[in-house]
Amino acid sequence: MVKVLNIISDSNIGGAGRVLLNYIRHADKSAFETVVCLPQGSQLIPALKELEVQVIEAPITPDKSFSPSDARALRRVIKETKPDLVHTHGSLSGRIAARMTRVPVIYTRHSVFPVSPRLKKGIGRAVNKWLNESLADGIIAVSPAAKANLVEMGIAPERIDIVMNGVEAVPRKTPEECAALREKLGIRPGDFVLGILARLEPYKGHADILQAVKILRDEGRAVRLLIAGTGTCEEELKGLAKSLGIKENVAFLGFVQDVSSVLSVLDLQLNASWGTEATSLALLEGMSVGVPALVSDYGGNPYLIHDGINGLVFPARDVKALAAAIRRCMDDRGMLERLGRGAFEDWATRLTAKIFAENTENVYRRVLKGAKR
Repeated sequence: MVKVLNIISDSNIGGAGRVLLNYIRHADKSAFETVVCLPQGSQLIPALKELEVQVIEAPITPDKSFSPSDARALRRVIKETKPDLVHTHGSLSGRIAARMTRVPVIYTRHSVFPVSPRLKKGIGRAVNKWLNESLADGIIAVSPAAKANLVEMGIAPERIDIVMNGVEAVPRKTPEECAALREKLGIRPGDFVLGILARLEPYKGHADILQAVKILRDEGRAVRLLIAGTGTCEEELKGLAKSLGIKENVAFLGFVQDVSSVLSVLDLQLNASWGTEATSLALLEGMSVGVPALVSDYGGNPYLIHDGINGLVFPARDVKALAAAIRRCMDDRGMLERLGRGAFEDWATRLTAKIFAENTENVYRRVLKGAKR
């Protein structure tokens, strides 16, 4: 039995936390024992305990990759738990602690961000390359875009494994449940229902979507937009919807625990990110129930959604192109159904939580054999 200590500094249940939970649910428990170390009071703790894994609440700074005191605290945790392997989700402190205790360590890059100019060349690039390569026996990127992000910062491509995120199938609603949901959400007969499930942050592109909805509404098209999520620009977006005159076309749902209640009523799922996106779990969940997606060409989106096969892709920040793509979907229901079938087939063959867990464990096995890259 291989003991793997996962270190994650998240205080909330974000993308990295959800990925970890998906892994635990589908891990090969006959071969791998999972232990999770995280900050005291993290919102991940109840979900982890529900999965009956050992949880260690450490005195480390929430949502912070590095501090000297955190590295010392994590060193103590590693010495006490005696893992065969450490897997950090970010957490530079965790990687340093693993090196200090001579335990093999893997690092997962869960995000894609524009690379700072100081990391693209010169001493900044050299230091970043040294830090990442010397402090990890294996590096996992959750999409080709995440790998490209790391390579742009100087990390050798041969040191990086791509392990695409995967999700469990979202439960499908019955026709009766869907009808009740449509009524509850104010969806009228004939409405074309758009939806986005994402944090309400500027770089997620909600403002561009609202602008596109205005274009379509002004053409006399019956469009209903469902926005699920919370974030820093919620009030700003509500104000924008009002000023655009589309308040009646938009429903802000807040945080939605049951994503099936949204996905089950959508004609088209949207992702308009322009500042960060690796592998969207919300898109994967939509694919698992055959919801076609229209996504920007930023980050990991084009590696997940293949234009004309399982969805459509538009240039990020191009509101007119976004509106045109929605219009195309509204006018061609046959195409929309074909894209939905393609989305489900793609999820079933390469993007399930089980496949993700198996691919992660393959990296574990290789690193444990000493094949440092």
